[in-house]
Amino acid sequence: MSSESLLLYVDSRFESPYAMSVFVALHEKGLPFEMKTLDLAAGANHQPRFAAASLTQRVPTLVHNGFALSESSAITEYLDEVLPGAPLYPAEPRDRARARQVQAWLRSDLMPIRQERSTETLFYRPTTLALSAEARAAADKLCAAAASLLPVGADNLFGRWCIADVDLALMLNRLVMNGDPVPERLAAYAGRQWQRPSVQLWVNQVRPSL
Repeated sequence: MSSESLLLYVDSRFESPYAMSVFVALHEKGLPFEMKTLDLAAGANHQPRFAAASLTQRVPTLVHNGFALSESSAITEYLDEVLPGAPLYPAEPRDRARARQVQAWLRSDLMPIRQERSTETLFYRPTTLALSAEARAAADKLCAAAASLLPVGADNLFGRWCIADVDLALMLNRLVMNGDPVPERLAAYAGRQWQRPSVQLWVNQVRPSL
């Protein structure tokens, strides 16, 4: 058993793409960790004890040997800097910066996709509702950027897997898994990333009924 103490707080429905990103990162690094779920609908993330540790009152929050950190990309960067295991980010500085750019962009933009193709449609059931004009425009923006980032014929963004691959694939799969048009090579990329064993561990979590 490792001397490191790692506790990851996630949402009880296992829907958060950001909790998924950290969960995958921990598995990719081969780090043993405890996981606790919070019922966000019941406001468990606002309870004083968790709120004081998390600061942002959000999941995921990681507690490492008493140090609590929230916000998923901050957590994955921290894990890569202080703990052993497979790297989560590219070694080359420009590629590493680009991976962080991708993560930041996916977390701050493309809101119409996130609203109309929520992660409930990935982990519970797809939707048959058509995308709005705003969401179609966001989808075009996503696909154009992804096509530019992903080298033709490549399995990963930067020559070898990194955590940004998981985040980009999830955003693409919001479209792919709901039957929305996505260029074939991007859909294939997203599908390959989705089958990664660490990702499948999250996909196959037992979820409460809606």
